[in-house]
Amino acid sequence: MRTDHNLLLKTFNQFSGLKGRSIGTFLDISVVKRFTKGELLLREGDICDKLFFIEQGMVRSFYHREIKDVTISFSLAGEFITSMSGFITQQPTYENIEALEDSVVLEFGKEQLNELFEREPTWATIYRTVLEAYYVKLEEHLIFSKFKTARERYAELLHEKPEIIHKASIGQIASFLGINIETLSRIRSER
Repeated sequence: MRTDHNLLLKTFNQFSGLKGRSIGTFLDISVVKRFTKGELLLREGDICDKLFFIEQGMVRSFYHREIKDVTISFSLAGEFITSMSGFITQQPTYENIEALEDSVVLEFGKEQLNELFEREPTWATIYRTVLEAYYVKLEEHLIFSKFKTARERYAELLHEKPEIIHKASIGQIASFLGINIETLSRIRSER
């Protein structure tokens, strides 16, 4: 798998005030990592000091509850992922982040990011914007899971991120939607 950072450049093109040199500075603090399907980017109990940008592939965030794992989110190429609470607090995380297929990610260390924010305040503003988008997405998911029917949640997932339907297991999708596998199977058979 090769990486040319096109998705990251496309993501940053939406921010005004960034110059090529600035983007180069951001890329300079990144490390390209490759993960095989099933490999963990982050393990429960670790201190999360990394922010990941998915260049290729798909990952999911999940935690263990009793004997099951509960899927919190799916992230696709072109998206950032981390254990946000662990990243901010630097306390052991309750989340795992798993590659659902062979994936290439850019890894950014928290310390290097903070140094960059000090040197180039534009990046601190962009980081804040990315965090705000993350929390909006989190709130939407909370509303999505509490106030919509199982059919509505599935239809929205199918509309917003159809790749997940084809790449994640039925158990992972059911867990993310907050329903059991039988209900998901029934919904899928009705389509």
